[in-house]
Amino acid sequence: MEHRMVEGFTAAGFEPLADAFERSFTEFGETGAAFSAYHKGACVVDLWGGLADPDTGRRWQADTLQLIFSGTKGLATACALLLIERGVLDLEASAARYWPEFAAAGKRDVTVGDILSHQSRLPGVRQPVTVDDLLDHATMAKLLAEQPPETDPRAGFIYHALTWGWLVDELVRRVDGRTVSAFFADEFARPLELDVWIGLPDDQHGRASTMLAAPGFLLDAQPASHDPLVILTHNPLVVPGAPALWNSPEFRRAGMAAVGAFATARSMARFYACLAAGGSLGGVRVLKESTVELGRRERRRASPPCGPARWLTAPGSSSPPRQRSSDRRPTRSATRARAVPGTEPGRARRSPSRTS
Repeated sequence: MEHRMVEGFTAAGFEPLADAFERSFTEFGETGAAFSAYHKGACVVDLWGGLADPDTGRRWQADTLQLIFSGTKGLATACALLLIERGVLDLEASAARYWPEFAAAGKRDVTVGDILSHQSRLPGVRQPVTVDDLLDHATMAKLLAEQPPETDPRAGFIYHALTWGWLVDELVRRVDGRTVSAFFADEFARPLELDVWIGLPDDQHGRASTMLAAPGFLLDAQPASHDPLVILTHNPLVVPGAPALWNSPEFRRAGMAAVGAFATARSMARFYACLAAGGSLGGVRVLKESTVELGRRERRRASPPCGPARWLTAPGSSSPPRQRSSDRRPTRSATRARAVPGTEPGRARRSPSRTS
């Protein structure tokens, strides 16, 4: 069957996926997207279609790159797992063992595992920062090292949407010397032949799709709630005007380890197919099976790293809320290059802003 708006291929038995993908354009208003899937170690679906830039009419191509926002966290987590496998990073060790400045303001007991599982109690940056600050890793890592952990009990299990990346990237730099961007390129992207970049080189910017925000997605510049934790975790990447930042050369090249990767759907599917197969694909092993299994485990603290083990529960509830484990652990066999719903702009795209 021919699909006029869609290019690519589907293996025998997977043809209905092409029909469904085309309907995303003909029935649901998609502007541009890509979708890829692996089955039993082989690519069985690789589709793309629509526009990569509606303003210029640039078509989505086989090699169009998509900003994947929080999909970046899975890539960065794989870097940390490999360092754990090599014995140079310990989940149970204090993060200050590797990053001495991090011990400031009562954080000596915050472990590497707490950071990776969003339990470091640093879900936002207290000090006002500019866009230039957000794109400067050294500035943000220094601010977080100086900041005390939040005492609000919810901070021990809330999603660390942006701060997670600066914390993990700094740990990787301290123990290895490379940034998460360089580490992933050397240890995963090149061996697996992935078209994935954490921070996009200038000569690749022309391949990136233009990000659009879906109607109603962007938040007010100031949160309506007076809750201090809501204010602290208000995401500056989803406020009015943010799409201009997402598409800027400065953001593209910044390499934010939480939200700054660019990839094709094909490469993201290949990456997770490798992890789903135990860390090896096509004769190339990037992680041991035991390391992949470690990444699958949910991690919870018996008590928070500071303050009493109190919990806020919903009205009528007698049990504590479930703590969130590390976002998008790299062992998931996901084949969609997308951000975690409800966190960053990864959800916002009905368009060139979505790589499926």
